Amino acid sequence: MTVEVGVEIPEWTMADVDPQRMKTMAAILRDPYPVHWDRQSVAALGRGERVINQGPLNLSYIANMLMAWQGATCIRRLQVSFGDPVLDHEHVTAAGTVTSIETVGAEQRAHCEVRLMRDGQPVVTGTAVVALSTTTTEVS
Repeated sequence: MTVEVGVEIPEWTMADVDPQRMKTMAAILRDPYPVHWDRQSVAALGRGERVINQGPLNLSYIANMLMAWQGATCIRRLQVSFGDPVLDHEHVTAAGTVTSIETVGAEQRAHCEVRLMRDGQPVVTGTAVVALSTTTTEVS
């Protein structure tokens, strides 16, 4: 696969954002904010009775996309902004586009725009710098 400016990174999809995973992450992160596990807390905010996914989980979907594309150790930088919250049982897709390529030492790196989409609308947007795999990628 040739990587060049304009290449679309293969999408990565989370078909069902699992509320049990949110509750588990809240426990692991020691996150006391009840919107991640208590539906009534979310309802009190006027957002219905669906729990809100943690930002780190949303970010992990983008990281999974990048690692599926170029390998487990490829991410050199990942910066994002969080928009609308992702709610339980939603379908989200991580996507990205290569915007430039550089060489740092002996390493080829792709600068990318990345996003997490729900119903075609971005809920997380940002940039990433990814080391390109020399065994599976030819850079032009």
